[in-house]
Amino acid sequence: MKKPTFTSQLFPVTGLLLCGLLLAACNQKTPAPSNTVTTIKPTHVNGNGHDQLLTAGLDKSPMDMVYYPIDYPKLKMSRNITEPLVARVIYSRPQKGGRTIFGEVLPYGHAWRMGANEATEIEFFRDVTINKQTVPKGRYVLYGIPYEDKWTIVLNSDLFTWGLKIDSSKDAFQFTIPIRKTNYPFEIFTMEFEKATKGMQLVMEWDSVQAKLPILF
Repeated sequence: MKKPTFTSQLFPVTGLLLCGLLLAACNQKTPAPSNTVTTIKPTHVNGNGHDQLLTAGLDKSPMDMVYYPIDYPKLKMSRNITEPLVARVIYSRPQKGGRTIFGEVLPYGHAWRMGANEATEIEFFRDVTINKQTVPKGRYVLYGIPYEDKWTIVLNSDLFTWGLKIDSSKDAFQFTIPIRKTNYPFEIFTMEFEKATKGMQLVMEWDSVQAKLPILF
């Protein structure tokens, strides 16, 4: 009779071990999802021998951009342009924050950058007419002088400047427009174009005041 070899004796033992491991794996419960939120600490960098905390803060007066025709980049992307590009405004949007803006935060009769941070800019891509004045196409700083019953809107040639440093010697055009009081306050300063019967209007709204600058082209 042939004696069993070591290998033939090993196979049954190995099989039993594998079966045991499979049964243990099947009976093991999947852990429930954890409600713990993992917090990633802000990154530190070493500068001049000192650790500096990197923080990604948000500007309280974020920058915005408006076009006429309204949403022109989207129209261009979808190839749905029905009229050529006329104007673009780049500005920052301060918040009311419980304050009385006109007459207090912004004294009447003083220059205001029509926004926050950098000087607000308007660019015309064709010649336009504002209050019977022809404005050549180009880029201008846009600022205002608010009064209780009207605003003076100014186009200035001193580009790429901080809004608090207005050089009035470079004023190119001035326009006086009426204002109206709104029934409710606008929390965030807003500028937008709207289509008019003739041309368009640049609408400016903040606190309880609205002003419209008519633009013909």
